[in-house]
Amino acid sequence: MSLTNFQNEFQKLLDRKYFSPELHPVRKDAFSKFEAIGFPTQKWENWRFTNLSALKENHYLISEVKDAPQKTPDISNYKIEGLQTIVIYNGHFQQDISSVPEGVQLLTGSEYNELKNNQLNHSEKSPFDLLNTAFMDSGVCLIVGKNTIVGTPVRILFISDGDSSIMVNPRLHIDIESGSLLTFIEEYVGNATSLFQNEAVYITIEKNSEVEHIRIQSSSENTHHMANLHVEQFEDSQYNFYQYEDGGKFSRNNIYVDLNGENSECRINCLSLSRGTQHLDNNIVVNHNCPHTDSSQIVKSVLFDKSTGVFNGRTVVQKDAQKIVAHQSNKNLLLSKSAKMNSNPQLEIYADDVKCSHGSTTGQLDDDALFYFQSRGIPKNEAFVLLVSGFVIEVMEKIKFEPIKNYIDKKMNTWIA
Repeated sequence: MSLTNFQNEFQKLLDRKYFSPELHPVRKDAFSKFEAIGFPTQKWENWRFTNLSALKENHYLISEVKDAPQKTPDISNYKIEGLQTIVIYNGHFQQDISSVPEGVQLLTGSEYNELKNNQLNHSEKSPFDLLNTAFMDSGVCLIVGKNTIVGTPVRILFISDGDSSIMVNPRLHIDIESGSLLTFIEEYVGNATSLFQNEAVYITIEKNSEVEHIRIQSSSENTHHMANLHVEQFEDSQYNFYQYEDGGKFSRNNIYVDLNGENSECRINCLSLSRGTQHLDNNIVVNHNCPHTDSSQIVKSVLFDKSTGVFNGRTVVQKDAQKIVAHQSNKNLLLSKSAKMNSNPQLEIYADDVKCSHGSTTGQLDDDALFYFQSRGIPKNEAFVLLVSGFVIEVMEKIKFEPIKNYIDKKMNTWIA
């Protein structure tokens, strides 16, 4: 999709009254900045392994009223016991079949904009952040008040279907006030013929609060998926992030975490499974802006066929951020001679009293281990599944909510088999 096509679609958006006209000044400013910057190219350091030409060649249309479901969507195929679900279909919030547990306030994008007097958080760390701000459509906000323990997880289910070539730019705001706890899940599914999904998620975790965030990306094979995640943590907060992805023709995850309070901790765990010609890219930046902060990144990829993967992991320790702990681990399993992984772990340290480590390994399945299992009477296919499962299990094993953990395990084992 050329810049001209984006310009045409942006003008269409400005002409549609249902796209929150009160936000048009913010949209126009963001789009002007996007036009000035343009699409990332492989000359950019953190984009050098990712080619966006296929994305730019497609002509995506903004999702309009006609792309909303003509009847209530059937979500029975995506049922998971023990949680409540918010549904967004082709970028359109389905309020009638959405619910949240006690202790969570659910606002539409328009309601949240009004609450914030149209002064929204918006990042400029990536051109795709700017693009999301310019085109943001179905917005949802979850607010958890002070000292609230939300016992039931919340899932935001994004369904993308249909034959139209559309783009959606959902915006999520998750505001967790002090002394509270929330588990929430993002899940991306559907059979869209041609889709560009460019979501932005903004999470604020105040003092003494904890968030467990699980992201499942199983979009259709014709999806170009851009995820922009921004997390801000304050004193004594805990953020646990688990990402499982096996979908999309192309996926890029931009994950930014700012540790802005002492004793704040974040744990980032990502698993990417790719086959065919899929390209799955994880770009992670953790900023230690205060002393006595702690972070870890555990990122694993399994690659079949001619698929490619990228890990850019960057930990930044600011000058006054003493007594911090930061670890990165990237391990990759190539199951084809044609698969390729690009790994680039980075430490940027301006303090002198820190404990930091990083490492990356990429290899193939251990033939000796495979032979050992077969020598014990285990068929080759079963031995293969056992070895690959053993490689990936570490990433998701600490998820606390058992139904979602089992759901991911089932998806993972089906994919591996």
